[in-house]
Amino acid sequence: MSDSERSSDHKDIRGELEQKVLEEYPRLGPSDSFEFSCHPGIKCFNKCCGDVNIVLTPYDVLRMKQRLGMTSTEFLEKHALLPVSKDMKTPMVLLRMNEDQDKTCQFLTEKGCGIYTDRPWPCRMYPLGLAAQRDTADGWRGERFYFLLQETGCMGFDEQKKWKVSEWLENQGLDEYDEWGEAFKELTLHKFFDDEDAVLAPEKMHMLVTACYDLDKFREVVFESTMLERFEIDEDFLDEMRCDDEVLLRFAYLWLRFSLFGEKTMKVKPHVVEAFKSSVDKKKLFTKEPV
Repeated sequence: MSDSERSSDHKDIRGELEQKVLEEYPRLGPSDSFEFSCHPGIKCFNKCCGDVNIVLTPYDVLRMKQRLGMTSTEFLEKHALLPVSKDMKTPMVLLRMNEDQDKTCQFLTEKGCGIYTDRPWPCRMYPLGLAAQRDTADGWRGERFYFLLQETGCMGFDEQKKWKVSEWLENQGLDEYDEWGEAFKELTLHKFFDDEDAVLAPEKMHMLVTACYDLDKFREVVFESTMLERFEIDEDFLDEMRCDDEVLLRFAYLWLRFSLFGEKTMKVKPHVVEAFKSSVDKKKLFTKEPV
């Protein structure tokens, strides 16, 4: 199956699930309860960790590549799929499964997840799902609710362990993931995409993928090009960006909102502004002098 076919299939499945959730699933709030437990003592343990579409967020990739001690470029090449299709508005990064019969997760061990403390958001959430409507332009926050993903064959629901939704979210360490997820949604659910025909040019899509997911490559772009010569950036923040992936990802989100959507999230240096108002040779601003 080609990457474009994978993308189309995933898009169709996701759309059908979203519609079913909105129409049929009971809506759960933070104080609502459910019963569930997953542990090596149940017969289906590890069975759910295969032949699934796990969509990764930039923060998922950040945590996983750090855990594995590899660069983001290496992680994407070895552990991810980046399907593409002509109507794709924003990038989609999927966790790559093994090529065995069960299409098991590459990080699955006999004892469970081999990167458990740094597992991605969908794995942390299960058996809960989250439905969220887009916030409106006038500031109205879209409806958000949780629901149970009661999949056939999962015996975890037969366990007598009771949770409140809020307890489960805290137990699974989701606060930090949700915070970064909301920041990413500001990009992927931007009002720019409200127009059905709004599609990023290929070079801008590549820019978005690199800045969000390939942080080590983006760090090279930031510090080895003229980018920093164009903007006013706090020196302490710059120093942190050199070695802290989370700080760099925060900068990436600000820069993308400025570059892709024209938001005033970055302050341009005065001489750059003047160059665009006058006859100054603009190429000199964006080209490194030969060493």
